[in-house]
Amino acid sequence: MTNLVNRSDQDGIAILTLNRPEALNALSPKLFIELHEQVKNISNETDRVGCVILRGEGRSFSAGNDLKAIQAGEKAPSRHFQAETLDMIENLPQPVIASVHGHCFTGSLELALACDMLITSPSAKFADTHGKWGMVPVWGMSQRLTRRIGPLKTKEMMYTGRIVGGEEATQIGLANECVADEFLQARTLEIANSIIENSWHTLRSDKFLVNQGMSMGYEEGKIFEREKSPGPDPDMQNRVKNF
Repeated sequence: MTNLVNRSDQDGIAILTLNRPEALNALSPKLFIELHEQVKNISNETDRVGCVILRGEGRSFSAGNDLKAIQAGEKAPSRHFQAETLDMIENLPQPVIASVHGHCFTGSLELALACDMLITSPSAKFADTHGKWGMVPVWGMSQRLTRRIGPLKTKEMMYTGRIVGGEEATQIGLANECVADEFLQARTLEIANSIIENSWHTLRSDKFLVNQGMSMGYEEGKIFEREKSPGPDPDMQNRVKNF
């Protein structure tokens, strides 16, 4: 049976690929079960995996939640399983890069927002279409999108459901970079390689401090960093010596 989420590893980088190209990688409950398992495994491999890339096979990153699966009565293992899977991605010890081309609608936009960075291409189409279907966000859209691009642009995207292209996504702070489609995979891998050249201990510590600090006020966040910092990499002296 074909996997709905494939994993390949390359020199400390784990690449997770949504693998339903015939359905534009629509996010069915079955796909989420496989994604959940892959993310769970990676969370326990901090000695082998320094960075994660999340991408989609075929013409799109993902068209969003699988409406056909919803109509067919397909269900996730628990009520908030999808939301909890996104939380797992957000809380992975390793940095996660979303590599987005083609469709990235609603549920798949929420999936991309759970990643630390987002590299995109001109073909990308970002949109929140909850309003089109009479749905309401429960996976974290109202919080993650607001923190990414601010309340003004978030409300515009949520209220209108309009499509934001790859270049505009970069301009409004939704994405880090927009590169030509033919270079997207190579550029994402290049960035991931530049990340894992640094101390993996520092990468995990940076992510922990930033993510935790986001839920605090400025002064509280500074005190948290001071008191809860994991401290330097045990290999710091060798890194300095070999500089």
